[in-house]
Amino acid sequence: MHLDAIDLKDFYSRPLGRMVRRLLGARIRARWTDLKGLRVFGLGYATPYLGEFRGEALTLGALMPAGFGALPWPGSGPSRTALVDEMDLPLDDEAADRVLLVHMLEWSERSRTLLREIWRVLEPSGRLLIVVPNRRGLWARVDTTPFGYGSPFSRSQLTTLLKDAMFQPESWHYALYMPPFNWRILTRWPVFWERLGLAHLLRRDPGGGDQASVCGDAGARDRTQDAPPHRPGARRRHPAHVSATAETLPARRIGSGRRAAWRRVSCRRH
Repeated sequence: MHLDAIDLKDFYSRPLGRMVRRLLGARIRARWTDLKGLRVFGLGYATPYLGEFRGEALTLGALMPAGFGALPWPGSGPSRTALVDEMDLPLDDEAADRVLLVHMLEWSERSRTLLREIWRVLEPSGRLLIVVPNRRGLWARVDTTPFGYGSPFSRSQLTTLLKDAMFQPESWHYALYMPPFNWRILTRWPVFWERLGLAHLLRRDPGGGDQASVCGDAGARDRTQDAPPHRPGARRRHPAHVSATAETLPARRIGSGRRAAWRRVSCRRH
């Protein structure tokens, strides 16, 4: 089960949603500090976070899955949104430098195929930044926010899923340590409560991250050798429900003929 675009817009218009946008937006901007001249796309419901890059990115687009519905964005000027089939994005190979995946992976019934399609449209030095709910976090257990829907991920589960789709996770960050409640005392000073929650969790667990409500971003480096061709008879790993955010750079691409064969096999398997 997942929400639609209207539900998500309503959430981000409320105080708790505005707080989430502020906290997560700061984490995303910290990872992507300079997008001048780059082609940037958001997939899922990424519009609350894409506005930061207007006037900076060469191309900026919000790709909204048909299952969600699409809403015009931004509020003024030409619309930058498009209703798409997330398993067959209307982009050429290597047409994107950055892809932001928000409110999408945890709701997808074909997560591996989704990631492979993103791999196709990313250029070899591109980056994928994923925001997903943490399996161990409180936000994944409360259905008053979008993070309480779908299948949350643990860090190890998301790592397995990314590697299976030929991405190499590079770094992880966690956010939303504060409780997911629409209390004025929380939403009025979100940064203070976020830091307080982080300090409390780090005292309980020096590792910190797995206690967070939303896992941060993981990046990936280019691999030094071509990926092996997909074997139709090979046994597939089915990662359990996972949660995290990851920035990723795709592995070196295989030939176009082998890629097309892989996609035909993948479509038949699903």
